[in-house]
Amino acid sequence: MTAQDQRVRERTEELERQLLSPRATLAASSKGREQPEDPDGLRTVFQQDRDRIVHSKAFRRLKHKTQVFVSPEGDHYRVRLTHTLEVAQIARTAARALRLNEDLTEAIALGHDLGHTPFGHLGEEALSPFLDRPFRHNEQSLRVVEHLERDGRGLNLTWEVRDGIVNHTWSMPLPATIEAQVARFADRIAYVNHDIDDALRAGIVEPADLPAQAIRVLGAGHGDRIETLVADLVSVSEGADEVGLSAPVLAALDELRGFLFDRVYLRPEERSEQRKAIELVRSLFAYYLDHPEGIPAEYVSTGSDLPTQIADYIAGMTDRFALRAYEQLFLPQGWLL
Repeated sequence: MTAQDQRVRERTEELERQLLSPRATLAASSKGREQPEDPDGLRTVFQQDRDRIVHSKAFRRLKHKTQVFVSPEGDHYRVRLTHTLEVAQIARTAARALRLNEDLTEAIALGHDLGHTPFGHLGEEALSPFLDRPFRHNEQSLRVVEHLERDGRGLNLTWEVRDGIVNHTWSMPLPATIEAQVARFADRIAYVNHDIDDALRAGIVEPADLPAQAIRVLGAGHGDRIETLVADLVSVSEGADEVGLSAPVLAALDELRGFLFDRVYLRPEERSEQRKAIELVRSLFAYYLDHPEGIPAEYVSTGSDLPTQIADYIAGMTDRFALRAYEQLFLPQGWLL
């Protein structure tokens, strides 16, 4: 690191002190990493974390992981990667408006779903019976960045980013930083709105089916709804101890989310395909229990028990890799010819 490089980082850290809200998390005040490192010349610690996540293998695999629709017919449906990018965009917009640390907010948003299984939440449902605990993608995301990336060395991210990743789901405690709270809301704002957009594109629902009161509050169009939600979040959260939405806007968001569960996520017409995905994952798990020699060395080297090694391996698979593995293991050669 040259003296000039060091001055670039120090200048960025000084700008944070001058420009960010008193509630913002300053990079220079981070609780640090589990394995201490020398400071980077050009980047703050949160900028480094963001870059490590974007360059990770787990991040690249998100482009072939289901968001909601398994193997959709069309190029414009969301996958786990595009969901992640939309979360990051919403989170960064809100963080800038609130004068929070955008780099920390973005790093959490980009890393929050790294541990997601193939076939979306169906993969979580499929893996849980084999473990002595429910499989939760937020906990797996933390495991990815702490233990699985870089051949078991992990990414050595800062405490603040790891806290935001594991606590991004609403079943977990409130994250420690205001930036992580923004990322948590951005995740829900993003998936509720883009899943409605995809359901409309797929013809599963029609615009007239959407809850009328929620649409009156938030707006009829995809962009209108996101703009209303983000503007309300900024207005309500400015100067507050916690990030939040106003009561009518939060109620409208919750109503749309409930609509998605009733009409999209849990619709009976899809249950047959969903069962196939769950059975595929469970068949792979059962196979590797009987054939542990098939587990790649990078997962064995973690020293975890066999079920955890298998869960790590399967959770890291993309949809198409899992399908190909199933075909190779269980279908006769030439079956698809």
